[in-house]
Amino acid sequence: MNSSYYIHNALIVNENSRFPGAVLIHDGLITEIFHGKVPDGFTMPEGTIILDAKERYLLPGIIDDHVHFREPGLTEKGDLQSESKAAVAGGVTSFMEMPNTRPNATTIEILEEKYSLASSKSLANYSFFLGAANDNLPEIKKAEPSRICGLKLFMGASTGNMLVDNPESLEAIFKNSPLLIGVHAEEESIVKHNLTLFRDQYGEQIPASAHPMIRSEAACFTSSEKAVNLARKHQARLHLMHLSTAKELELLQNDLPLAEKRITGEVCIHHLWFDDRDYADLGSKIKWNPAIKTTHDRQGLFEGLLNNKIDLIATDHAPHLKSEKQNHYTECPSGGPLIQHSLVAMMGFFQLGKISIEKIVEKMCHAPAILYRIQNRGFIRKGYFADLVLVDPDDPWVVETENILSKCQWSPFEGVTFKSRITQTWVNGHLMFDQGRFDETSKGHRLTFKT
Repeated sequence: MNSSYYIHNALIVNENSRFPGAVLIHDGLITEIFHGKVPDGFTMPEGTIILDAKERYLLPGIIDDHVHFREPGLTEKGDLQSESKAAVAGGVTSFMEMPNTRPNATTIEILEEKYSLASSKSLANYSFFLGAANDNLPEIKKAEPSRICGLKLFMGASTGNMLVDNPESLEAIFKNSPLLIGVHAEEESIVKHNLTLFRDQYGEQIPASAHPMIRSEAACFTSSEKAVNLARKHQARLHLMHLSTAKELELLQNDLPLAEKRITGEVCIHHLWFDDRDYADLGSKIKWNPAIKTTHDRQGLFEGLLNNKIDLIATDHAPHLKSEKQNHYTECPSGGPLIQHSLVAMMGFFQLGKISIEKIVEKMCHAPAILYRIQNRGFIRKGYFADLVLVDPDDPWVVETENILSKCQWSPFEGVTFKSRITQTWVNGHLMFDQGRFDETSKGHRLTFKT
C-alpha cells in the first residue's frame, strides 16, 4: 500500500514554470499542488509523511526513452534490477528498453517475456521496444500501440547485430508499422568502407580516436536522410535516436508543436558532454555508436536542443564489462553506462548557464511523455502518477567506482565532480530512493500509451 507524502518548501519546476510550493501524494497519485504554503483548514490524509524539501528542486521523474538493460541473455553486463536501481538513484522513474538482448525481442512473445521479468525486478516504470528484422513484418503488424512504446529499427549494425538492410523490408516496415519507429541511423556500407581504410593503415591497433572517422558524419547523415524520406513517403512516425552530428539537424523542424510532429529527434548525454578531443584521455570508455564527434557537432547538437529542433534528451545507457572495453578497437563493444548521471550532468550545464532548468525538465520529462503519448506521467499534475525527484543543487560529490550502481561498475564520468545530488525519488508514489537508501518493497509499473 502506498503511503501519503506531503512535500513542502520545494522549488517546483514544471511546464516552463518555477515556483515555491508543495505537493501532496496519496494512493500513488499527485492529489494536490500548492503554490506557496498549504491553505488554512486543509486536512491531510491520516498518516501522511511530511517532508521538508528545504528549497530543493522538485521535478517530474525523468523519462529515458533509450536504454539497454541487458536482460535477458547479457546479464553479466547489467540486468533489470541493477540498472533500474541506478536509474532511480539518478532521478529516472521510467525507461524504454531496446530489443537487442538475447534472444532479440523481435516477436510479441519474447517481448512479453521481458515485460514479465520487469514486473518482478524493475524499480522504475518500464516499456520495451519491439525489434524490427528483415523478416518479422507479421509480428510488427500485431503490435498494440497502447502497450508497446515503439519499434526499434537498426539501419546500422551495432551491439547484438539486428541490422535491417533489405530495401523491400524497410519499405514494408515504414508502410505498415502501427508503432512509432525509433531508428539507429548509420549507413553500413560507408562504415565498412571507412573501417577497411583504417584496418589497412593500423591493422588491429586502430586507435579509439578513429571511431568518429569510421562511423562518420556521412554515414550518419546518409542513413538519417534515407529514414526521413521513407517516413515522409509512408506518413510514418519516425524518431531519430542518438543524433551525433550537427548536419542531421537539417532533417528536423522546429515550427510545429511536438505533439504534431511526425519526425522527431533526440540527443544523448554523451554527445552533449564529450567531443573528439576526449578520446585522448578516455579512449574506448567513450566509444559509442554512433560516435562522439567534433566540437562543432557537440555545439550544434546543444543549439538544436535549445531551439527545439531536437525534441528530447536520452542516455543510450549501454553497460559493458570493463574487460570488454579494454579489447582492441574491432573487438571492443560500443556503449557505456550513463543513466545514474544523466540528470546531474544536465544540472551541471544549468549551473554553467548553458540551459535553464525549465528546459531540462521539458526535454527529459515532458517531451518523452508527449512524443510517446504516455498516459498520466511526465508532468506534475493533479491525478498524474506521483513520479517525482528531489534535487539538491548544492551538494557536491565525485563519481567513484564505489558509488556507481550500474552492474558493470565503471563510468566515463569517473573523477568528475557534480555539484547537484539526487536526494529522493518517488515512483508511483512510493519513496523508492531516499538519501542513498532504497526501498524495494514496491516495483515499477508497465507504461501505457494513448492511441
